Order: sequence, then structure tokens, then C-alpha cells
Amino acid sequence: MPEFVLEPNDLGRDDDLLGELDWVIASVHTSFRISQKAMTERVLTAIDHPLVDCIGHLTGRRLSSRPPGDVDLERVVAKAVETGTCLEINSQPDRLDLRDAHARYAAEAGVRIVVNSDGHSTDALGYVEFGIAQARRAWLTKAQVLNTHTLAQLRKALR
Repeated sequence: MPEFVLEPNDLGRDDDLLGELDWVIASVHTSFRISQKAMTERVLTAIDHPLVDCIGHLTGRRLSSRPPGDVDLERVVAKAVETGTCLEINSQPDRLDLRDAHARYAAEAGVRIVVNSDGHSTDALGYVEFGIAQARRAWLTKAQVLNTHTLAQLRKALR
């Protein structure tokens, strides 16, 4: 599953290509040390994009090496609810981003959560257990985690 780097006001890919894909995750990968307003606007722009299904590792945190980027979670969650955009719990052991408290807040507001391995190799598929644990820490139910649904339910949920 390709993941696209979310640069300021640019998903880094042509809309024609994005339109061919079944699922598009947009993620911040650079410039984490910008103002909350600028970071939030970057994410909101991606959420507003009609071809983006999910925002990956929302804050870009890396445990023990990079603190989370400053994002206005309330605005992001409100926009995600409005557009039906999912937020990801990233299962990489050095990320676990969305934090449990943020995942719970988002899910209670009506945002669909996706637990993703962020696997850049087949070995990383085993990391999903960490993401599931994060979802459990957030007290999420199967109904709140999109990729616990059947294929028919997933197809219906996708835009």
C-alpha cells in the first residue's frame, strides 16, 4: 500500500494517480518543528482532499528520538468527522502514534481509526500487535476500528 508524503499544500502525487488507488494515506514526513497553526493547516489540507482516506502517524513522533509535532487535535478531529477521513494508529514500536488518549478522543467523536503496520517490509507486519495494544489502551471497540470490519463493510465505508 503506497503512502504519500504530506508536504505543505502538496500530497506529492498527481490526482490522476491517487484516483487509481483503492486507499490513500497521507502522512507528514518533514518539517515537524513548525508552528501548531502551520502543522494543523497542513493536515487539514490533506483531510480536505477528496482522494485522501486516512492520515498516517498524525504527529510524526518517534519515541526516544523525536517529540510529536504540535497539531490542534480538536480541529483535526472535527475535520476528519466532517469528511469521513480516518486516522491511523501506527504500529511501529518507535511510533505508536496516535497516542491512546488521542485515539480514544477521536473515536468517541466519530472518527474511524485504522491500525496499520506501516510495514516497509514483511517483517514489520508483526508490529500490528503493538498497534492493537495501543487501540486496546484507548478502549476502542471493533466498531471504531475500520480494519476489523468485513471486506463488504470496508468497501461500503470507502469513499
